[in-house]
Amino acid sequence: MFAFIARLLVLTAAISSVSAFAQAPKASFAATGEATSIPYGWMDFCSRRPQECRQAALPATDIALTREAWTQIDEVNRAVNAAIEPISNLEHWGTIADHWDYPTDGKGDCKIYALEKRRRLIEMGFPRQALLMTIVRDHHDQGHTILTLRTSRGDFILDNLTDAVKPWEKTGYRFVKRQSQEDPNVWLAIEARQRVGAR
Repeated sequence: MFAFIARLLVLTAAISSVSAFAQAPKASFAATGEATSIPYGWMDFCSRRPQECRQAALPATDIALTREAWTQIDEVNRAVNAAIEPISNLEHWGTIADHWDYPTDGKGDCKIYALEKRRRLIEMGFPRQALLMTIVRDHHDQGHTILTLRTSRGDFILDNLTDAVKPWEKTGYRFVKRQSQEDPNVWLAIEARQRVGAR
């Protein structure tokens, strides 16, 4: 009898988990346009860490957004947000020049958070082509860097300002440009107010 009840509880939990994921948000896909200028910070990052940028172009690939993948993405977003002490570029590096890097000292601004999330997800086996550094204008019309995840359920955002993994169109940001899926050293303009429905 106890074995039956235990199996029933496991089955109920599994059904609840599947149901919860079925309610996970869907997003549209941001429409990208022509190639645009490469951020200075990315070029500087590449000059200091050339192995990160001297990579062959690859076919565009989206993340298959399974329940397991969603859980891993959410955990990485929360873990990196908790692990890094927020500090401005000027306070951190003593310069107003954009400085992109990994959190070697546990501190950083938005670029450091986004790069670290990208690195961890790549190390976990997520495709590089679906993890796109992205420049936006935030709610105060200030420049801000986030990580876009291109998935089978649309474009989602990992942001150091929130632990919630949000559809890109729900952030309230004005999207400016992001990396090409094929080549991380090519940046594409994001077309204002244009979106493509989720598949």
